[in-house]
Amino acid sequence: MGRQLVASIRKEFPKAEITAAGTNSIATSNMLKAGADHAATGENAVVVGSRKADIIIGPVGIAIADSMYGEITPAMAAAVGQSDAKKLLIPMNQCNNVIVGVKNTSMSYMVEAVIEQLRNEEVI
Repeated sequence: MGRQLVASIRKEFPKAEITAAGTNSIATSNMLKAGADHAATGENAVVVGSRKADIIIGPVGIAIADSMYGEITPAMAAAVGQSDAKKLLIPMNQCNNVIVGVKNTSMSYMVEAVIEQLRNEEVI
């Protein structure tokens, strides 16, 4: 998901500064390859990045402690949730977190919905 998001954002907003905070090194590497300007991995990267971000984009699980098969620590979820950044959370019905009333749709549809929302934001 991170790679698709970064690639789509980079294509639509070539001058945007994208900092990727991956939960693991493979995710971080993929986001760098997709065009992120900066990247870091792990809990501290998410905590620090959440303080500095204008917009946080990711699956809804980034705001739920112990989600994503345990990759999201309580500190990460708190940092995302407490951040002053605008949060664009993508509904993903997995890992025992079900968003009632939201249909499962394709990842490409979700990424396009994020891009559309970003077009409406004044920070990019």
